Amino acid sequence: MQSTERVLSWGRYPRTTHRYVHRPAWNDQLPKILTAAQPGSLLPFGLGRSYGDSCLNDGRELVDCHRLNRILAFDDSTGMLRCESGVSLSDILEVLLPKGWFLPVTPGTSFVTVGGAIANDVHGKNHHCVGTFGAHVHQIALHRSDHGLVLCSSSENPEMFRATIGGLGLTGVIAWADIQLKRVAGPWIDSESIPFRSLKTFLDLSHDSNEQFEYTVAWLDCFAGKNARGIFFRGNHAANEGKESHPKRGPKLPFELPAWVLNRWSIRAFNEVYYAVNAAKKRAAMTRYDSFFYPLDAIRQWNLLYGKQGFLQYQCVIPEKSLEAFEELLDRIARSGMGSFLGVLKQFGAPPPVGMLSFPRPGLTIALDFAMRGERTLTLMRSLDEVVQQSGGALYPAKDARMSPALFETSFPHWRSFVPYMDPKLSSSFWRRVTASP
Repeated sequence: MQSTERVLSWGRYPRTTHRYVHRPAWNDQLPKILTAAQPGSLLPFGLGRSYGDSCLNDGRELVDCHRLNRILAFDDSTGMLRCESGVSLSDILEVLLPKGWFLPVTPGTSFVTVGGAIANDVHGKNHHCVGTFGAHVHQIALHRSDHGLVLCSSSENPEMFRATIGGLGLTGVIAWADIQLKRVAGPWIDSESIPFRSLKTFLDLSHDSNEQFEYTVAWLDCFAGKNARGIFFRGNHAANEGKESHPKRGPKLPFELPAWVLNRWSIRAFNEVYYAVNAAKKRAAMTRYDSFFYPLDAIRQWNLLYGKQGFLQYQCVIPEKSLEAFEELLDRIARSGMGSFLGVLKQFGAPPPVGMLSFPRPGLTIALDFAMRGERTLTLMRSLDEVVQQSGGALYPAKDARMSPALFETSFPHWRSFVPYMDPKLSSSFWRRVTASP
């Protein structure tokens, strides 16, 4: 009898266990694993940076892909990369950034695998001009339990290609993928930070910056309510030949902090100081790429800040035409007193979704981390759900731990058209929760 094994996501799932975790070292081991599996029993797993249960398979089996981490080919004249699914974004940057190549799209951490980036069709600070990660994937080789190794692209098996991008790892196990990287002048970002004190000002800054700056995002003080205030960041890749570049290695949290450390007063104080410091300092600066894109990566195991109960992240998108709904969302967060010091605000652009279940769409997206405080936290999130659902918005599956089937239906009304492309041997805790699947 196989013993259970605990594998965690990055947020709050401390009691999730798996009947067995497969750890293949080579791609040719995957067909045997898939063939031997029972229907709906497996799920590919990368580095576990999803905040909810989209990367978990409670009571069933995982295929841990992190050892499938080889760069198979790279064309330095075109920037076309072929790599296995377990290669992390940090691996790619470590090897290829010194050669002048950068990721076309990157989320807020480099510690995710290529397979995870495809499965969640991750977005970044440049969505307004280049879309999502999946828009830069040219071809995928997919291990299927029913069809063997399937090659898919926009011209070959295009519907399977669209299902796999943003498909939450449910269409098969990715063997390798071809990704188009982008040429950059170096590891530096010519950045600006601008304080704002209203949602209208944020929108004006976004609209004014979209054509001149590749990257735009804002930190938001969640205690300000509908009178939004924050710091708007924008930047472009730049050369800085005279300045040395060394990666920053930050501290590692050795244990969970006590729950009382993060409360409304400590978070409010942090937000006041953060706003004041950034509003007062020089607005233009040459910033190293890791500080600009991955500030939290400098604090290893930063999730332990939230203590043993962990945290829940709430990331939604609301259509820009429903600005009153977005203001109502901010007001409910402020009135709850359950603040977050990791408030991120971004305007998604017009690029159409690449995958059938891709999350980004035109509108305003906000991401907030809330320390888990039991029913009080869940009550707040249900209140926010009401606003999102009534406005025709959506929640992000990669960050979700408690979305209802009704809200999943609102967020992805065409999800049933995805079902025929699922591998019959694959399932996840998230999918069973939001679709009532067995």
